[in-house]
Amino acid sequence: MKVKYFKCRDFYAGLLLIFFGLTTILIARSYPMGTMARMGPGYFPTVLGGILTLLGLMIAGRVLLSGGQAMKPWALRPLALVLGAVLTFAFLVNSLGLVVAILSLVVISCLGGWEFRLREVAVLCFVLALLTVIIFVYGIGMTFRLWPV
Repeated sequence: MKVKYFKCRDFYAGLLLIFFGLTTILIARSYPMGTMARMGPGYFPTVLGGILTLLGLMIAGRVLLSGGQAMKPWALRPLALVLGAVLTFAFLVNSLGLVVAILSLVVISCLGGWEFRLREVAVLCFVLALLTVIIFVYGIGMTFRLWPV
């Protein structure tokens, strides 16, 4: 077995599915299973976890049997900036308001891309802030502070 097999995206995706499937099965063990005619609360998660595990085994096994292409190294800058943008939104939405939090989310996320065009970012900020306010505040009636005090 060569090292390049373990660098394939499909192999890691299969491992992730196996992890989630087995975790779901382990958590569902604490619930009563029931029968097929009278399913208990643990039945569906156990079946779903089993399906996820089987799919993960099939995907990872296919990579091991057929070989795989080497995966590019992770781009940590975009990953960190998008995660940072979501965390920034979570911290700012209550203190500075929904509009400022949306603007910061969009700008920081766009910095994680390969190209940053100020005009496109400005249009995206405006459209997303406007739609968010219209849908969530006026449409659904959620109570958000819109602007800093």
